[in-house]
Amino acid sequence: MKSQSIDTIHSALHRFMDWLDDYGETSHDHQSFFAGPVGGGAKALYYRKPALGTLAVAPIIFCEAFIPSARRFFWKKQRFPIADAHYAMSFALLARLTGQQAYYDRAVHFLHVLEQTRSPGYSHFGWGYPFDWVTRTGVMATGTPLITTTPYVYEAFSCVHEIDGENRWLETMYSAAEHAANDITDREISADVATAGYNPFDSEGGVINASAYRAFLLISAALQFGRDDYRRIAERNLNFVLEAQQPDGSWYYSVDGVRDFVDHFHTCFVLKALAKIEQLTSHEGCRKAIKAGTDYYVRHLFDQNGLPKPFSRAPRLTVYRQELYDYAECINLGVLLRGQSAELDDRVQAAVNDLLDNWQKPDGSFRSRRLLLGWDNVPMHRWAQSQLFRSLCFLLYSLKEGERAA
Repeated sequence: MKSQSIDTIHSALHRFMDWLDDYGETSHDHQSFFAGPVGGGAKALYYRKPALGTLAVAPIIFCEAFIPSARRFFWKKQRFPIADAHYAMSFALLARLTGQQAYYDRAVHFLHVLEQTRSPGYSHFGWGYPFDWVTRTGVMATGTPLITTTPYVYEAFSCVHEIDGENRWLETMYSAAEHAANDITDREISADVATAGYNPFDSEGGVINASAYRAFLLISAALQFGRDDYRRIAERNLNFVLEAQQPDGSWYYSVDGVRDFVDHFHTCFVLKALAKIEQLTSHEGCRKAIKAGTDYYVRHLFDQNGLPKPFSRAPRLTVYRQELYDYAECINLGVLLRGQSAELDDRVQAAVNDLLDNWQKPDGSFRSRRLLLGWDNVPMHRWAQSQLFRSLCFLLYSLKEGERAA
């Protein structure tokens, strides 16, 4: 990437940080339409009685497609642990890159927030969503710890611990690992294969990225804390992910026979987890799965212009053309796998160029979606301002480290 692009990333990051200072650390969310009693009730009805429920959710979907700012009438602004974790990682990366105390202090600030927003009622640290999440299997109550959130928080504490070596952060990481190992349940598929639950109450599992997240967290913790039992749990989940890969290299969202869609950012979640595990362990199975998965990803999850598209196998009619979350995870994955696929490197460069040219608003925040008509300009920390900020910090850190090594 040219130095001009590096300067553009610098500028974009500083504009975003100015926006974050002014806007604050709470926001509406992708799920705001369905987090309150009206939207949540309509969504629950849709799952119980699809025909009647379709009539109930239709006005909400219309608002999502054409009046995104209507979120504010359905639910309140909130703080999201997954966003705070991404902001902590972002500022930690900037602190390591620049040595500036202010960035380190900001990263620590988000860790302090995360210590206060852990899921209540558990011996060990876990994190989830601050709203009741209506799903096809029921309602996940506010604060239910999720294995798709806790690993990001674990990484955030790890990133700051790498800077200052504080035992306090290590203690939280250990507690989060204990939560992942003991509070999240497994469903055994075979002697060497098990699928992880999405939360402590999910005994069925089947969601691919949930097992991938847990496998990465526990392998990382096994190496950090010398725990072979973590490693054994992780390997069974990892084997599930590897066996769930389709012959074409893709992963369905779940193996439950219902949620068999293939989308952009969940594919990135799985590939990212495998890439991190491979970097930690040199796992040959991960290497092969990454190669097949990347080949599928670059061929099927980008549009004719080489830009991220939401689905290669969609579950329903979509009301948008492109998603900020997809751009964020495309960049994250691209940095992890740089140099391994020329096609992926090209896709990432195209995504970065389009992002910097078209997605950042004058106030410094990023557009959330490119809709069928116009844009969704509602800034949502979890969807995906924080993830995008982290991806650009990660990209900048990688590029500057590359310059230093050259």
